[in-house]
This record gives sequence, C-alpha cells and structure tokens, in this order.
Amino acid sequence: MTLRVAIVGCGKIADGHVEEIQKMPEVARVVGAVDLEPIMAEQLAVRYGIEHHGADFSRMLREQRPDVVHITTPPASHLPLALEAIDAGCHVFVEKPFTLRHEDSKKLVARAEEAKKKLSIGYTYLFDPPALEMRSLLRQGVLGDVVHVESWFGYNLEGAFGKAVLGDPNHWVLKLPGQLFHNNIDHLLNKVVEFFAEDEDLPAISAFGSVRRRARLGDHRDRMMDELRLVIRGKRTTFYGTFSSHTRPPAHQLRVYGTKNTATVDFTMRTVTLETQSTLPSAIGRLVPAFSHAMQYVRAGGKNVGRFARSDFHFFSGLHYLFREYYRSIVEDTPPPISHRDILRVSAMLDEIFAQLDVQREELGS
Repeated sequence: MTLRVAIVGCGKIADGHVEEIQKMPEVARVVGAVDLEPIMAEQLAVRYGIEHHGADFSRMLREQRPDVVHITTPPASHLPLALEAIDAGCHVFVEKPFTLRHEDSKKLVARAEEAKKKLSIGYTYLFDPPALEMRSLLRQGVLGDVVHVESWFGYNLEGAFGKAVLGDPNHWVLKLPGQLFHNNIDHLLNKVVEFFAEDEDLPAISAFGSVRRRARLGDHRDRMMDELRLVIRGKRTTFYGTFSSHTRPPAHQLRVYGTKNTATVDFTMRTVTLETQSTLPSAIGRLVPAFSHAMQYVRAGGKNVGRFARSDFHFFSGLHYLFREYYRSIVEDTPPPISHRDILRVSAMLDEIFAQLDVQREELGS
C-alpha cells in the first residue's frame, strides 16, 4: 500500500517533509500541495514534481482524496485544518507546536481517536540517531535508574528565522501565547516526558523568563522574552531546561543522569558519550578519563562516517525515521510512534509555563 500524502503549508519546513517522503516511494508519495499563497504551493510543486497544487484545502481533500495530511502551517491554523482533514477521512501529521492551547490539543486528540485516525507530531529530535542510541543504553541498563535530566536548546536570533521574527512587528510568532518560546521549547519538553511516571500527567513546574537583548525597536517586539529556565519536579525524576538565544555556539544537548552512569547526547555533533570513572589511583586516575572521552568521540565519529557512507547522515534523519514509523502505524494499524498521552503532557506543560511567564511580564510592568 502506497499512502497518498498532501502537504498544507508550503514554507521552509515543507521542503524537509517532501524530501523525506520522496526517499520512501514504496511507502508514500506526495499528491498535492496547498498554501494560502498560491505561488508558494506552485513553487513547492515545481521543485519536487508534485502534480497538484493550489490554495483551496477543501478542494484538495475532495479531489485528491489523500490518505494522510501533513500540516506545516503556522500554529494558529493547526486545529481547524487538522479537524477538517480528519473529518475528510485522513490521518494527520502536525508540525509542532501541536495547537495553541492544551484544550485545543485535547479536542484534536479526541476527534482523531473517535474517527480512528492516526495522529502524530513533528518531534524530530526524539528519533535522531543519538536519541535512539541513548534509549538503547537505557534499555540495556547501562545508565541504571534515571535520577535527573537536563536539556539545553540554543537559538540564534541573528539567524535567518530570528531576523525574520524581529524584523516584522506582525510576524505570526509574536502572536503566539508563548511567542518565541512557543515555537521552540517543544524541543526541550518532549525529551523529558518519557522519563515521567506512568500516572504523571503534569509535574510541578517553575519557569523563569527574561529579555536579554539590548537593541530596542520601540514597540511590542521589545517585550518578547529570549531566555528561559525551567525546573520540573516529577515523582521520580527532576528536570532542568534551558532555552538561550545568546550563548554561543547555540548548543543542543540532553544529559541523562542515572544511578549507574551519565550520558550526554549532543544533537549538533550527533554523538553520545558516557562519563568515565577511573579505578586507578590518585593523579593517574585523573589523567585517564580525558583519553577515554577522546576515544568515545573517535568511535562516535566513526559511526557518523558510516552513516554518511549509507546516506543516512543528514539533517532530517530523525524526521525520516519518524515518518516511516508513523506510516507503518497507519498501514499495520499499530500505535503511532509518539503517544497521544505524551503530546498532551507537553501541551499541558506549555500552558503552565506561559501562564507563569504572563505573570512575570505583568510584575515587570511590561
């Protein structure tokens, strides 16, 4: 069975979706592209040889009858588009953030479950090779029981997307409840939910936001927070999260502290390393760990060379894996790769974080 896929929203991330889908022609093919700006849909169609394109989503659903719809539009439109797609009989893959609010997320999940349609979200990094390797270490018992998790996500406001946000007072990111954080901190939160207890939906959260930028534009853009610190206390595990727009280089890491060992997952370098404990005496014992770490990086580099040789060392490796597992869940009618419960856990945490940040803005008189 080859799934028919439609893309709605033809911005930058849509290219990544189409490229990864076209790498698995035996599984799925893109049959249509839709965008409110017809030229965007046409350009995507021309770049990737998509036969049908246009600006009318409802018409695309009627005429092309896709099995799956990928929603890659700005977040405010995710809920209505996803509901329409489900009502048309489609499975739905939604880019993060899932919806604007937790109540909307619950509504969307409930509709999908009622219609028996597979629903998933673009948590790409959960399926990057380093993340899969870290889970393998957990299953093997190398780390022991997880005590604490730290996640760091760096962002460059001077990059192309950051400049676009600050350069346009009407940019859609500025209209999100959590603004810049809303479009990014899924990358912090989705990495921790797998460590929560099964009966734990919303752990205790403390959020601290701030504005570090010195340049001022003289309008509401000046109030957009660009630094965030999170402390989350679960029943068995604690979590620190850092979003930073100013540290350089803009790192992207996950650190998992266990009762047997500690693992550092670097999503930028595509490496997983373990802390080393020498049993040698005194000063000699302090010399050995540096060499042990160096050898781990050499081995990780070798793995990456192997992935490169197999054409598997690319930016969207995790997205490709996620798509393949999601499509398999449709064809074989198995659970999707990301559970609805975890999607809702993240959306609930987002609501709580943004509520706390709203209070902080009021206290600062902004």
